[in-house]
Amino acid sequence: MPFSIPLAAAIFFTIWFTVLFAVLPFGVRSQLETGNIVPGTDPGAPVAPRLLAKAIWTTLISAAVFAAIAAFAAYAG
Repeated sequence: MPFSIPLAAAIFFTIWFTVLFAVLPFGVRSQLETGNIVPGTDPGAPVAPRLLAKAIWTTLISAAVFAAIAAFAAYAG
């Protein structure tokens, strides 16, 4: 492994949070789009954010990106 464990963890979590912000908007429908606005909430609030599914997808994508970076670091020098 080209990185120490603390460095690998730091790189992975940096990638994870970056990917999370890219994945969060996928498939989100607002209350205004569905026509089901709950009184007292913002019309732009998501109806069903599906955060667990997005966390799983984020982890899978982050693992692939981290593996690519680790492979590049191992073979590039």
